Amino acid sequence: MTRKTVLIAGASRGIGLEFARQYAIQGWKVYAGVRTPAKATELLRVKGVEVLPLDVTSANSIAGAAWHADEDPLNLLIVCAGLYGPETTSFLAPGDADFDAVMRTNVLGPMRVIQAFADSVIGARGTIAVISSEMGSISGARGSKGLLYRASKAAVNMVAKCAANEYGPRGATVVTLHPGWVKTDMGGPNAEIEAYDSVVGMRGVLERVGPAENGGYFNYDGTPITW
Repeated sequence: MTRKTVLIAGASRGIGLEFARQYAIQGWKVYAGVRTPAKATELLRVKGVEVLPLDVTSANSIAGAAWHADEDPLNLLIVCAGLYGPETTSFLAPGDADFDAVMRTNVLGPMRVIQAFADSVIGARGTIAVISSEMGSISGARGSKGLLYRASKAAVNMVAKCAANEYGPRGATVVTLHPGWVKTDMGGPNAEIEAYDSVVGMRGVLERVGPAENGGYFNYDGTPITW
């Protein structure tokens, strides 16, 4: 059986780290992209993972990582890097620095990463998964808590949908996933779901999706989410 290959953008901790662990255990070839490899101490201890310097806010860094896909066509690309930004509880516009940081990480970064690796995924007739949030659902919005994060996730949902329109006809499947409220540095200790369980669920979704699900937006348990 041919060994499958996955590249995870944003794997130093939380959900990205758990993806790297689980795919390595399953025998996949795992490329784990992180901003500063020397600081990704927990990831570096995971056997079977090749850690790459990959800063999603840097076009040069993304280009530097992309050559790996020339050697190993990607069965799966997971865009996992994310930044919450200011914790707001009401409608409050962010400052320039916060806006730029969150939007560059959560929106521009995925745009560039998908573009850089899309041909490799197409060559393998593989899948591109954007880790978003149900907080990016416009029809599901019931408040304005975390306004900037919500706006960034609504924007990256559109990025994924447009990528599906562009690359789906060429052989890739592009989906957007909500991992649930997960116990990570971002989700906090009071979150509902362990990272392990969230990733098990999302892996199951990624095993099932194909051309018919291209452009879909799914919860970690496979339930479709309305845009």
